[in-house]
Amino acid sequence: MSAEESERSRLPFEPKTKRQKSPKASKLPTQPKALEKQASKQPPFNKEEMAIPQVVSQRMIRRVAGFCGIPTFLGIATLVVSYLLATYSEIKLPPIAVLLVNMGLFGIGVVGITYGVLSASWDEERAGSLLGLGEFSTNWGRMVEVWRETRQKNG
Repeated sequence: MSAEESERSRLPFEPKTKRQKSPKASKLPTQPKALEKQASKQPPFNKEEMAIPQVVSQRMIRRVAGFCGIPTFLGIATLVVSYLLATYSEIKLPPIAVLLVNMGLFGIGVVGITYGVLSASWDEERAGSLLGLGEFSTNWGRMVEVWRETRQKNG
């Protein structure tokens, strides 16, 4: 992978250099002192380098609130409306219908959490679109790429 491709696939807020893992004691029982000193001199990333920027975090929270909050509110509202209909009117809804609608709305709310995070633009300077379909495909691709890299390293 060239430096240009690496730069394009890197997250906007990801550190440019990767921290080297310190060698484990179980793998190298007799480790030279020079390597230990070299590994200890390299500073770890600080919290600011590893944290999601405030702008991106707020964008994710707004999207999760919309894509998760609205279906969850509607799920609760179906319970209230079905109770009120059963109590104060002659309309009797089948309990299985209320259950299925309620489960469907809560399920959409759970999926909305993931979609809210992945549909937000992870670039600090770019707000992204209203529904975030383009951002979702970009962020999903990044996630799949990291999964594949991790699987290749571990497998």
